[in-house]
Amino acid sequence: MGTPAARQSTDQIYRALRADILGATLRPGEAMSEARMAVRFGVSRTPVREAFKRLVEDGFLSVVPQVGTFVAPIDIVAVYDSQFVRETLECRTVVLAARHIDNAGKATLERHVLQQEKALSTGDQAAFFRHDDAFHAEISRLAGHPAVWSLIESVKAQLDRVRCLSLESATWPEMIMREHRIIAECVTSGNEAAAETAMRAHLRTVFAAIENIARSHVDAFAGSAPPIRLD
Repeated sequence: MGTPAARQSTDQIYRALRADILGATLRPGEAMSEARMAVRFGVSRTPVREAFKRLVEDGFLSVVPQVGTFVAPIDIVAVYDSQFVRETLECRTVVLAARHIDNAGKATLERHVLQQEKALSTGDQAAFFRHDDAFHAEISRLAGHPAVWSLIESVKAQLDRVRCLSLESATWPEMIMREHRIIAECVTSGNEAAAETAMRAHLRTVFAAIENIARSHVDAFAGSAPPIRLD
């Protein structure tokens, strides 16, 4: 049975707005209007209202009674939780990837690095993040646990919002590329210990970055960061 047209519109609007929020096209605190979005998507206000409800449930929109609906601030606690999940899982998968990588895997990992470097050189932010995720997903696949990346994706939405803000710093993307290159070299050489060290260092750069980003975007964050436990 086909999906009703109204539901299709709701799903499409939801996905588009979610992508805009994750990509910082819609900034924390920005007012959201059902009427304006209905015009944007060429639909009635009903599917927009339904999409808004889903985004509120996901924590991407917040409703202020008698005032309006706004893009929700970034949940700093959720950022640190997702970073903890990433470090716990990816420091294990990168070891397994280094242990099991074959020539085909080496070529694929190198291709992801080159594609991300190309996106950086052309200033294509969407492609930069797409290839960033593809690089990490490939490591999970090489480890023999591709579903691990799906699990990480399910919890890293608030972290992705910080990552998009980080692109406003000229040094951040270049640092990411250097670290990806080091990780790739460790994995392709089969150096398990060095691969784990490189991945842990890579993932922990966000701890230093979050403080700077939060200082530059005071109104973009909600909550206070928990004490950082690195061991």
